[in-house]
Amino acid sequence: MPVDPICGMNVPADTDLKLEQGDEVFYFCSPHCLEKFRRSSNDTTEAVPDKKSCCHHGESVSLDAKSQPARSSAAYYCPMCPGVESDKPGDCPRCGMALEPTAPARPKPGPIIYTCPMHPQVEEQGPGSCPICGMDLEPKSLPVENEQGDAELRQMTLRFWVATALTVPIFLLAMLPMVGVPIDRWLGSRAHVWLQLILSTPVVLWAGWTFFVRGWRSILTWNLNMFTLIAIGTGAAYLYSVIAILFPDIIPESFKHHGQAEVYFEAAAVIITLVLLGQVLEIRARRRTSSAIRELLSLAPPTARLLKDGQEQEVPLDEVQTGDRLRVRPGEKIPVDGTVREGRSAVDESMITGEPMAVQKEPGTSVIGGTVNQTGAFVMEAEKVGEDTVLSQIVNLVADAQRSRAPIQKVADTVAGYFVPAVVLIAIVTFAVWGILQPEQPALAWAFVNAIAVLIIACPCALGLATPMSIMVGVGRGAKEGVLIKDAEVLETLEKIDTLVVDKTGTLTEGKPKLTETVPHGDFNETDLLLLAAALEEQSEHPLAAAIVAGARDRELSLPSVEEFDSITGGGVHGTVAGRAVIIGKRGLLADRGFPDVDALSTQVEELQKEGRTVMYVGIDGTLAGLLAVSDPIKESTAEAVRTLHGLGLRIIMLTGDNRNTAATVADKLGIDEVHAGVVPEEKHDRIRTLKNEGRMVAMAGDGINDAPALAEANVGIAMGTGTDVAIESAGVTLVKGDLRGIVKAVKLSRATMRNIRQNLFFALIYNALGVPIAAGILYPINNELLLNPMIAAAAMSFSSVSVISNALRLRMSKLT
Repeated sequence: MPVDPICGMNVPADTDLKLEQGDEVFYFCSPHCLEKFRRSSNDTTEAVPDKKSCCHHGESVSLDAKSQPARSSAAYYCPMCPGVESDKPGDCPRCGMALEPTAPARPKPGPIIYTCPMHPQVEEQGPGSCPICGMDLEPKSLPVENEQGDAELRQMTLRFWVATALTVPIFLLAMLPMVGVPIDRWLGSRAHVWLQLILSTPVVLWAGWTFFVRGWRSILTWNLNMFTLIAIGTGAAYLYSVIAILFPDIIPESFKHHGQAEVYFEAAAVIITLVLLGQVLEIRARRRTSSAIRELLSLAPPTARLLKDGQEQEVPLDEVQTGDRLRVRPGEKIPVDGTVREGRSAVDESMITGEPMAVQKEPGTSVIGGTVNQTGAFVMEAEKVGEDTVLSQIVNLVADAQRSRAPIQKVADTVAGYFVPAVVLIAIVTFAVWGILQPEQPALAWAFVNAIAVLIIACPCALGLATPMSIMVGVGRGAKEGVLIKDAEVLETLEKIDTLVVDKTGTLTEGKPKLTETVPHGDFNETDLLLLAAALEEQSEHPLAAAIVAGARDRELSLPSVEEFDSITGGGVHGTVAGRAVIIGKRGLLADRGFPDVDALSTQVEELQKEGRTVMYVGIDGTLAGLLAVSDPIKESTAEAVRTLHGLGLRIIMLTGDNRNTAATVADKLGIDEVHAGVVPEEKHDRIRTLKNEGRMVAMAGDGINDAPALAEANVGIAMGTGTDVAIESAGVTLVKGDLRGIVKAVKLSRATMRNIRQNLFFALIYNALGVPIAAGILYPINNELLLNPMIAAAAMSFSSVSVISNALRLRMSKLT
């Protein structure tokens, strides 16, 4: 039994997967191994997989290990402190915020397993309560659009409504006497305050307990934050009020009004309730920032139509293996990445590539999982499944980028590090000044209230959320447009770019040679010339030969058989086609063979070469039959993209290994500012370094493989691909649809995101710069009405965070084209 030369597995001799090379025949266990062998035959550096990595045995080899981005295995992270990660749900040890899942879970078919968010070892096949802590169990795999399935949101919402139900009567008990309703006299002063104590205790000690836990932890770890201020402010108000009821004799007379100690149960309860409202709104807003990943996850269908033993059966997507044949009907989503084997159709790839036009698919063309089949049915062969699909790699890349930290975040971190201690100090000074200078009695009560207002209105949460929220939304927005950002630092650096260096082939041009002109000579017509030439070139492996054959097939020409085919190294090919001697190659080849009229078309040759064409001479039966011109056409979108990039203030430089004439022709047509032709990858790298030494901020756009040194050297590397290079390590940005319009989107996205971050930081800092002094009473000498009630301060504090997140969400509607 033959052995697969790639993975060493035994292969039946009657398999269709075989390849003849000279006198040898090689057999393969899977299409993947066959393709590996073909590539390794042409590239001695190609890695040969072992049995464990062979796709036929359960795993698909996608990108090599060096090209895969390093990903954290942590399941949860903190949205305010992205460096904080954990394998279990809980609260951030630094800021106290509930940890977020790194990526929304993909819903899976089958029974739903419920678990406790605090005790993941508890699992039940149905809803219920945790036997350990009593918390409601939640599904392990949440539907991608089920916002209410979030445990933190459920808990905060429950606490908010209970707090609201108890706080409303507390507020009325405290406020009605101030507007002339003597409810305190109706109930009696003692019953009046005791009723407030009874109602406020569940609000403070149950509904607001999580704030005290987080505040205490922040003090122990000295990571002071918004919960520090809330815990100190509301805790002080509640404890003082309890002491005033239980031990009124220890309260100084200066704290009393008409002999009665003031209580602040309504302030503590209202503040807790308003903060809970802010948390609920904030959690809902944060959920919206992950909508890009949720939408990407929802692209993949839950099942696939598997063809096996002549039968079609619907199977869960997780059961699809590499090499399986799948049927895709009109209107269905393509389940995994693969290649069309039977049938033709048009596929809408806009959800992955951002390209609105449907792409025609026929046997031999690739398809991407998650895209939508439109017109026809086809059979495809699965090549990448599970985590190896383009969609999964995009989801992972976006999730990693959304958790990364931008350099500008260091500014916010530094400010926040000094902010909370400064606020506590200001509160102490406020208490002291009011206690000493306030002429009205009770002076210390005024001091106490204003000190609490200072603590409550200061909101470092808004400052902490200013950068990560914009980054999350910006990266998600880019993913929807086919612009994949590697991390937040890249997004910030891209805004400062003033020079764009581009490769020509595959970036400005299609990257695939096409037959552009067929010029017959003498008695030969265009059809005969192309027919005979294409038949001969069909036997060649040269890329230009493939362009000629493709040109003949586009015209639906039936190619005759070839005899005595031979390749002339560095010159061309010759053979016998339909009984006629055909030779194709350079001018010198035909001249050496004694063709008498080899210069008859020299004028046309010169004109074609000026246009950047590669010209091949065709001789038939000893006479010049004509010319074939092949070129790499400029992408239709390139000219418009170059104009837009110039409008954005970027200088565009072309670095290409192509010849000077072809490069100059392309540059002239597009208006490229500077051209360097005939350069090798090392020279591209050196040129990038030179530009950086000149003080320029440089972005390099290339194919992500040959240009890897230059991509790594540039301030921002931009990999141009078609969906298979989404994890190129040397590039900071990957454009799923490889054209310059993606760079336009990336630059505009970067500028919009950084502008949004600065707006958020400005709002957060200015808000506190104005709010804290007013809460301290700085305007009181001007007008004794200009004081900030702690309840109003709490409302303002809560909504300041929501305003920052709402501003970040505006990025989802930014115009990038």
